[in-house]
Amino acid sequence: MSTLVIVESPTKARTIRNYLPSGYKVEASMGHVRDLPQSASEIPAAVKGEKWAQLGVNVDADFEPVYVVPKDKKKIVTQLKDALKDVDELILATDEDREGESISWHLYQLLKPKVPTKRMVFHEITQEAIKKALKNCRNIDEQLVRAQETRRILDRLVGYTLSPLLWKKIAWGLSAGRVQSVAVRLLVTRERQRRAFHEGTYWDLKASLSKEKTPFAAQLVTLGGTKIANGSDFDAATGQITAGRNVLLLNEEQAVALKERLTGKIWNVNDIEERPVTRKPSPPFTTSTLQQESNRKLRLSARDTMRVAQNLYEQGYITYMRTDSVHLSDQAIAAARSCVEKLYGQQYLSPQPRQYTTKSKGAQEAHEAIRPAGSTFRTPQETGLGGRELAVYDLIWKRTVACQMADSRQTQITVQLQVEDAGFRSSGKRIDFPGYLRAYVEGSDDPEAALEDQEVILPNLKVGDHPNCTELEAVGHETQPPARYTEASLVKTLESEGIGRPSTYASIIGTIIDKGYAHLVTNALIPTFTAFAVTDLLEKHFPDVVDPSFTSKMEQTLDDIATGEAKWLPYLQHFYLGDKGLETLVKEQESQIDATKARTVELENLDAKVRIGKYGPYIEVENGEGVITASIPKDLTPADLDPKQVEVLLRQKTTGPDQVGRHPETGEPIYVKIGAYGPYVQLGDKTDENPKPKQASLLKGVTPETVTLEMAVGLLALPRTLGVHPVTGGKIQASLGRFGPYVVHDQGKEGKDYRSLKAADNVLTISLERGLELLAEPKKGRSSTNSKSKAALRELGTHPEDGETINIYDGPYGPYIKHGKTNVSIPEGQTVEDVTLVAALNLLAAKTSTGKSTRKTSKSTSSKSKSTAKSSTTAAKKKGTEG
Repeated sequence: MSTLVIVESPTKARTIRNYLPSGYKVEASMGHVRDLPQSASEIPAAVKGEKWAQLGVNVDADFEPVYVVPKDKKKIVTQLKDALKDVDELILATDEDREGESISWHLYQLLKPKVPTKRMVFHEITQEAIKKALKNCRNIDEQLVRAQETRRILDRLVGYTLSPLLWKKIAWGLSAGRVQSVAVRLLVTRERQRRAFHEGTYWDLKASLSKEKTPFAAQLVTLGGTKIANGSDFDAATGQITAGRNVLLLNEEQAVALKERLTGKIWNVNDIEERPVTRKPSPPFTTSTLQQESNRKLRLSARDTMRVAQNLYEQGYITYMRTDSVHLSDQAIAAARSCVEKLYGQQYLSPQPRQYTTKSKGAQEAHEAIRPAGSTFRTPQETGLGGRELAVYDLIWKRTVACQMADSRQTQITVQLQVEDAGFRSSGKRIDFPGYLRAYVEGSDDPEAALEDQEVILPNLKVGDHPNCTELEAVGHETQPPARYTEASLVKTLESEGIGRPSTYASIIGTIIDKGYAHLVTNALIPTFTAFAVTDLLEKHFPDVVDPSFTSKMEQTLDDIATGEAKWLPYLQHFYLGDKGLETLVKEQESQIDATKARTVELENLDAKVRIGKYGPYIEVENGEGVITASIPKDLTPADLDPKQVEVLLRQKTTGPDQVGRHPETGEPIYVKIGAYGPYVQLGDKTDENPKPKQASLLKGVTPETVTLEMAVGLLALPRTLGVHPVTGGKIQASLGRFGPYVVHDQGKEGKDYRSLKAADNVLTISLERGLELLAEPKKGRSSTNSKSKAALRELGTHPEDGETINIYDGPYGPYIKHGKTNVSIPEGQTVEDVTLVAALNLLAAKTSTGKSTRKTSKSTSSKSKSTAKSSTTAAKKKGTEG
């Protein structure tokens, strides 16, 4: 008897094939084989004339979806049909969550098998798990499929109904989404809070003390029996002490006077309190907590974390990585406890096996938490993994093992000290037994180092002791605005609010960044002015769409549909076609939305208008002579745009750019200007004879006000030749590039060898000797690994002409497609998930033909290309879903 097993990816197929008996053939569907139309060209001719055709959902006929097989999947479907002809049984072994159930259902609908068909699910790809799954196959779960279909239709209705409105009223290419728009609103709300924030200043004293040569520190907490004000006592809206707080606010003068008064006085220990504290380990990882901790510890984005985890799962290293559950199987608990006993000893084992329960009602996507696969856990060193895969596996291994370890026992120590009428406090912490912290400390890479950092050792003090004060310092503090969201904190908020599914957070955050709603700067998600405009419009005209509680209830309803507690059709009818349904609201509101106002971002305490233009945001101010506009630099955030910044931006429009002097050799003026990409210097004026005067960006940390003539001349002289290499004779230069200042060694036919400058180096003054030192250092960073030695982000398939694989890899400038020796970047605005095999083949072919084409050919096809590009762009822009 022969059996065809269908999974999603080639990697998964290769791994599973090792555990199946002979007679089993494993093929990959390459993900989804059917979906709603993604472009106008995919809409079937039979429905193209219908008013609902663009939606791909017949809202007039019980929301019947129009499913199509994308061009790049037609060959795969044909191959699967051919493979099915010679078998006696079909097993659909796609992932065990709703999306996996949906893929299996679509495969069944497309292939129309005439042989017995089973659905096989498993949580990990190990021999034991696959054998068990084979014995326990089931039918396709129609309720899970219906829930996923409803979710897909709902996302399409929201995206394709609201996105065109945003194109008309704000800017082409924007998108709205059921979860995406709520997430953007969270970022915007936080940025508004930062704009409204008023800084408060307070002072206190810090004492350096010692007892029997053991130093410790203490902080002023009371004066004359009244509590000293600290940051928590300030009102963020006023910068003043919150009304009703009975605290004493010290200024600098008062703090210095108090310091002088207390210097040399006798210190007394008034009270010592020791409080035992027990800390329990965190539960094993879910999708959400893995994304959060990976972002905090490894600085990986949610999208990158999920890519790496997907690879680990498909290779059989970890269990399924899309799960809301913290539950562990008895097998996993036994494996974890075995690791603890072997590596740390019996005393570090929890007295009883720990089992965790999931609080979220919607936690139905998988049966277990994310953990190392198998009945015994391979240590990270035993896996043979490297790079990101090793780092993520190490994180999962440590968290899983730690959850079966003993509690950490600590003692919190608080010492109250008195000097005259001033009360000071010193706090310490003693780790009596590290317990699980030996293996895993949240937010830290090195548990042993973290344990040392966590302890604050105090000397052996007793009430009545008189420690010696070695230094007393008056310290000023400023209150801080609320922190911007990181990917980790945004994921945590979305999950706690019940918004969306954790398995979609990676793609949601990726879309927010790709669509220009946020910039990721030093791990903070900073919303753009476009995000403000879109959020303003949705809040005013479609408040439910960006209301977290409304979206959370919608998510709960979708969960209820999966369990059969709610009916899908009445819900969609009410949501979209009801009296207050989305379609009705859009028709009512569209005429009431003024496009000029929609493109204007209203910011408090700012007279200038911020508008969203074709080429980005700009400020607009009216003076006696008319309207003046100026582009807003890309690195200027909404929270930082204040009247002073507006004045600087407009000054070069009204009075012309600031002139720092004239070039000592040419006599031309040198200006400091501010453009869309920040401040820069320019040599000479722009004229017909000199349409592109030389320009150079300022160095990091240099502001327009601090630019000197010497510095400007040096920047404009870059690249600067330092000399020649003593061995090769090749030229060595210093210059500024996309990733900052660097030195480069021209090796002729061997190419160019680059090294970034260190923080202490100055590109304007670096010597040849220092340049040679840097070039002698081993090269590290982006180009240290080649695509052959690293895992593909995605495997697209094989080239029809030569059979070689076509994969997507992560490169120094973002993801790229590789076929043999040909590499081509993924077009801007597209994600790794967007690229199909057909699209990749077209991009590779375009690159090859570009290399061979002549100028004449290019000219003759340019008009045709423009019209084709325009129509395909139009179609592509009509995609406004959560993806």
